[in-house]
Amino acid sequence: MRSVRARAALGATVVVAVALAVAGLSVLLVLRANLTDQAGLQAEVAAREVAGQLALGVPYDRLETGDEEDHPVQVTDEDGRVVAVSKDLEAISGTGTDRVTPLSRPSAGGERDDADDDDDDDTGAGGADPARGEVSTDDPDFTNGTATVDGDRADYRFASVEATNEEGVTLTVHAGAPLAAEQRAVGSVRGAMLTGLPVVLLVVAGVTWLVTRRALRPVEGIRREMAAITASEDLSRRVPEPGSRDEIARLARTTNETLTALEASVERQRRFVADASHELRSPIASLRTQLEVGAAHPELLDVTGAVADTVRLQALAADLLLLARLDAGERPGTALLELGALVREEVSQRTGDRIPVTVSVAEETGGLEVTGSRTQLARVVGNLLDNAERHARHAVAVAVRAEGGGVVVEVTDDGDGVPEAERERIFERFVRLDDARTRDEGGAGLGLALARDVAVRHGGRLTVTDAGERGARFVLWLPGTR
Repeated sequence: MRSVRARAALGATVVVAVALAVAGLSVLLVLRANLTDQAGLQAEVAAREVAGQLALGVPYDRLETGDEEDHPVQVTDEDGRVVAVSKDLEAISGTGTDRVTPLSRPSAGGERDDADDDDDDDTGAGGADPARGEVSTDDPDFTNGTATVDGDRADYRFASVEATNEEGVTLTVHAGAPLAAEQRAVGSVRGAMLTGLPVVLLVVAGVTWLVTRRALRPVEGIRREMAAITASEDLSRRVPEPGSRDEIARLARTTNETLTALEASVERQRRFVADASHELRSPIASLRTQLEVGAAHPELLDVTGAVADTVRLQALAADLLLLARLDAGERPGTALLELGALVREEVSQRTGDRIPVTVSVAEETGGLEVTGSRTQLARVVGNLLDNAERHARHAVAVAVRAEGGGVVVEVTDDGDGVPEAERERIFERFVRLDDARTRDEGGAGLGLALARDVAVRHGGRLTVTDAGERGARFVLWLPGTR
């Protein structure tokens, strides 16, 4: 099932079906229990009425059992023998014995006439009352069974109540109450549920389908627009953003933000390729011209210029290759480096600098150690020194110290400094603030961009500030190992 709407509708329908089934079953069980309890209460009342008569000594054949069809009665003695039944009772089950024929013997109360009845209220010699039976006050036992009264068989709820007659014989009265009302009520409710359940489920499925369709309509709009963007390769287009504040609106906003970042990345890549091509064209053209002149007029070959163009071309190609690796997500190395020693080594190799470089390394307990790629970090230090040499008037200084849980390398010059508005722009690729200077003097504009990328890949940062009254201070911070 590939449709989200179909899955949502099916899931909602299944959940509602299970919930309704559980709720309906619970209602039926509660309803049946309540109606059964009511029938049991009626049966108990009928049983206690008969038990009261037995306790008063009413003969078995004179017991008043009420409506025999509504309350069939069976009386058994201590041995489980039937001593009395209600009129027209033809069969019974659920009371312990299925016999419905009383024993053919005198009633337990004996044969008494009206005169004896009249003497019941008199006191005997000595003023004592005649012996009286009693009805048990314990909760009765309840069972379900059947009874056939005058040819009609039905289900009943039986209550069993014990009574002791005047002779001390314990009798058990089984009286029933019909369960027909309970069965009809439960059947009616069950039928209504079975009839209404499919209708409810159909309504739930339909409503869920429509609601889900409406909710997913913006998603379909986003999908269509993304398909159009993919087909046209026009990253300036954006998906529609619904006015709501739900997840779909956030998805649309995130998608547009992703498209914006992708458009900027593609545009940056295009500019990079164009600028790289432009930067490579100049030294290649110069080198070709010099070689062609040298081939035609060997005495005019500028070997020094050709070597300089070749070195510049090699350095530019190396910078472009490193930037490409960084853009591809190349992870920095994990070598343990002592940054103070690295700076001293890098400065010592710069023999052709216009201005001597002053190095200051703070001696720290445990050293100034960082982890990373030695080649890349050496390139960062070299690029910062190259930048300082191009702009300094009389002095270039490098300081290394521990700070903020890491190691700081500061490169300071006494040049014209960097305007505050341009302090982020200079870290963009192929950016040179002095457009009037020549390429040989100003470089290709990749050094600072490469230095910041390497610093960020190593978990650090590279910023620029003023160096007092004159000049610029470039601050490289890298996380330490302590």
